[in-house]
Amino acid sequence: MSRTASWVGRFFVLLSGSACLLIVVMVAVILGDIGRHGAERLSWRLLSESPQAGMTEGGIFPAIFGTAVLVLLMTLAVVPFGVATALYMHEYAPKRSRLVGLVRTAIQNLAGVPAIVFGLFGLGFFVEFVGRGIDRTFYAGKLAYGQPAILWASLTMALLTLPTVVIATEEALRAIPQPFREVALSLGATRWQTLRRVVLPQALGGILTGAILAVSRGAGEVAPILFTGAAYFLPELPARLNDQFMELGYHVYVLATQSPDVEATKPLLYATALVLLLLTFALNFTAILLRARIRRRLRHGR
Repeated sequence: MSRTASWVGRFFVLLSGSACLLIVVMVAVILGDIGRHGAERLSWRLLSESPQAGMTEGGIFPAIFGTAVLVLLMTLAVVPFGVATALYMHEYAPKRSRLVGLVRTAIQNLAGVPAIVFGLFGLGFFVEFVGRGIDRTFYAGKLAYGQPAILWASLTMALLTLPTVVIATEEALRAIPQPFREVALSLGATRWQTLRRVVLPQALGGILTGAILAVSRGAGEVAPILFTGAAYFLPELPARLNDQFMELGYHVYVLATQSPDVEATKPLLYATALVLLLLTFALNFTAILLRARIRRRLRHGR
């Protein structure tokens, strides 16, 4: 019986290892293909000019700029709200509160909702309900905010990445020993002073990691912005919150599926995909560096 169990265990270890190796090889092949073909077109002109000649020539600067603005607005919306939510649930709310339990369960379930559902929700709630309401109230019914715009796309992305920020912040807060809080409170500090000077500095590494991972996910998502703000072709840069914009992920989708001459746009498609991958990797690498630096500073008491 033990010999049979041993062979079964070895078989599943071998099976799991083979599956992992297969996935790693497939990812390496895809990244290698994108890197090899994308590097041929990567240039300063690509990064600094607007698309031309039906998006077969020129650059992708409007898409890079739109992605950067989208990520910035999304970060400004999701990080304060997500951190405040996690702080309340872990530090202020009663431990056995049913309401907090329901909210925590809802956040965990929200993390598994398909991205396209967030896009449809953003279209129905932000664009049709909030945007049209703003138009009726402040613009006498004229179309201003009741249309796809970078503001609504950013808020939709903020909802998509909210579970990542909340869960990462709660895990960071949970990792801080309870005696740290008790000592601060016993010395006369208020709960807010304890949070601001003891808890948050210790949890800052985990909070930043969660926030930047959320940013890196938001930079690569396409489905939520299909209906809420992304434009097919728009060389002009967004100047107002109610302007549409170009985005790298959506630009890759357009070049791959909507171009009348796929072969002519293929070099630009590879280069755009490479820029998007480099941006995503840079954000994740920044998260690792920030976490390591903050932990090192805390370890040395600086």
